[in-house]
Amino acid sequence: MNDTTRSTARSTALIVGASRTLGLGLAAELLRRDWDVIGTVRGTRRTGLHDLADASGGRLTVETLEMTDPQQIAALRDRLASRTLDLLFVNAAITRGDLPIGEVPTDMFTEVMVTNALSPMRVVDVIGPLVAPDGTIGVMSSDQGSIAQNTHGGQDLYRASKSALNQLMRCHAAREADGARTLLLMDPGWVRTELGGPEAELSVEESVPGVAETIERHRGKGELHFVDHLGQVVPW
Repeated sequence: MNDTTRSTARSTALIVGASRTLGLGLAAELLRRDWDVIGTVRGTRRTGLHDLADASGGRLTVETLEMTDPQQIAALRDRLASRTLDLLFVNAAITRGDLPIGEVPTDMFTEVMVTNALSPMRVVDVIGPLVAPDGTIGVMSSDQGSIAQNTHGGQDLYRASKSALNQLMRCHAAREADGARTLLLMDPGWVRTELGGPEAELSVEESVPGVAETIERHRGKGELHFVDHLGQVVPW
């Protein structure tokens, strides 16, 4: 694809973890903003993303990915090898309850860290090269990953996993310091999802437009940014 073609074509986003809530909302918002979207789901069960794809006029395609399986990540990269992405955004996280860290079983610790920190970075490392040199790579982080803002404790394992994700993105940014890609750690705010709970301040519909706007405003800036859905800097 030559420069003229790229300048007139729609931007293309790959959203890893787009079957529901924030990921699904971001896919819908980017479609509204005239992006083409590739979204991933786990397994073969029909999801809201499939319904969105059916209504998209071919602008949304659905791929299957179990993000914790390195072979599936490599296979997705191979299937998309002919595409150039303007945005790779990894939206994935789990929590297993609010336990003091000393009470967390080893298998639970491993599961959360693999899902929330290691696997997103595997996606970034393996699929990131498909992103255009001036494109954006983002991962869904949280203000709970901020060490500076942790004044009340709680959610020890989830917080630690998001802090680990932030640190690993910092490592990635250092390795890619000569590149022009923009790297984003995105805090969507406290959102009413299965993860955020029913008492959270924001609905998905209130959070996602700000997430998309922040992504678009940081396009072409380069370097690593830890920001929230309002575009404000989150302290490390």
